[in-house]
Amino acid sequence: MNTPFEFKSQNGKPLVYVREVAVKDLPDDVREQAMGAKTLYALHDEGGERLALVKSRSLAFTLARQNELSPMAAH
Repeated sequence: MNTPFEFKSQNGKPLVYVREVAVKDLPDDVREQAMGAKTLYALHDEGGERLALVKSRSLAFTLARQNELSPMAAH
Protein backbone atom coordinates (compact mmCIF):
# COMPACT_ATOMS: atom_id res chain seq x y z
CA MET A 1 0.00 0.00 0.00
CA ASN A 2 1.46 3.34 -1.01
CA THR A 3 -0.49 5.99 0.83
CA PRO A 4 1.30 9.32 1.22
CA PHE A 5 1.61 10.49 4.81
CA GLU A 6 2.62 13.98 5.87
CA PHE A 7 5.14 13.84 8.77
CA LYS A 8 5.08 17.52 9.74
CA SER A 9 4.32 17.66 13.43
CA GLN A 10 2.83 15.70 16.24
CA ASN A 11 0.84 17.23 19.06
CA GLY A 12 1.73 20.65 17.64
CA LYS A 13 5.45 20.00 18.15
CA PRO A 14 7.99 19.66 15.33
CA LEU A 15 9.21 16.13 14.67
CA VAL A 16 12.80 14.99 15.05
CA TYR A 17 14.04 11.60 14.00
CA VAL A 18 16.32 9.52 16.20
CA ARG A 19 18.59 6.98 14.58
CA GLU A 20 21.63 4.94 15.51
CA VAL A 21 24.90 6.02 13.85
CA ALA A 22 28.10 4.01 13.68
CA VAL A 23 30.97 6.10 15.05
CA LYS A 24 33.25 4.73 12.30
CA ASP A 25 31.05 6.53 9.74
CA LEU A 26 31.48 9.95 11.36
CA PRO A 27 34.13 12.59 10.58
CA ASP A 28 37.51 12.26 12.30
CA ASP A 29 36.96 15.15 14.72
CA VAL A 30 33.68 13.64 15.94
CA ARG A 31 35.18 10.13 16.27
CA GLU A 32 37.89 11.55 18.51
CA GLN A 33 35.22 12.87 20.89
CA ALA A 34 33.22 9.62 21.01
CA MET A 35 35.30 8.30 23.94
CA GLY A 36 35.44 4.73 22.68
CA ALA A 37 31.75 4.38 21.83
CA LYS A 38 30.93 2.19 18.83
CA THR A 39 27.55 3.83 18.20
CA LEU A 40 25.91 7.17 18.91
CA TYR A 41 22.37 8.40 18.38
CA ALA A 42 21.61 11.28 16.05
CA LEU A 43 18.64 13.63 16.08
CA HIS A 44 17.62 14.88 12.63
CA ASP A 45 15.07 17.47 11.60
CA GLU A 46 12.44 16.84 8.93
CA GLY A 47 14.87 17.89 6.21
CA GLY A 48 17.48 15.37 7.34
CA GLU A 49 19.86 17.87 8.94
CA ARG A 50 21.68 16.44 11.95
CA LEU A 51 20.86 18.49 15.02
CA ALA A 52 22.71 16.56 17.73
CA LEU A 53 24.69 13.43 18.55
CA VAL A 54 24.31 11.77 21.94
CA LYS A 55 25.54 8.61 23.61
CA SER A 56 22.25 6.77 24.19
CA ARG A 57 18.84 6.36 22.61
CA SER A 58 17.07 7.35 25.83
CA LEU A 59 19.14 10.53 26.03
CA ALA A 60 18.20 11.39 22.44
CA PHE A 61 14.49 11.08 23.24
CA THR A 62 14.90 13.06 26.47
CA LEU A 63 16.83 15.81 24.69
CA ALA A 64 14.13 16.10 22.04
CA ARG A 65 11.32 16.34 24.60
CA GLN A 66 13.23 18.90 26.69
CA ASN A 67 13.41 21.07 23.58
CA GLU A 68 9.69 20.73 22.86
CA LEU A 69 10.20 18.37 19.91
CA SER A 70 8.40 15.10 19.15
CA PRO A 71 10.98 12.32 18.74
CA MET A 72 10.38 9.39 16.40
CA ALA A 73 12.62 6.40 15.80
CA ALA A 74 14.07 6.15 12.29
CA HIS A 75 15.63 3.01 10.86
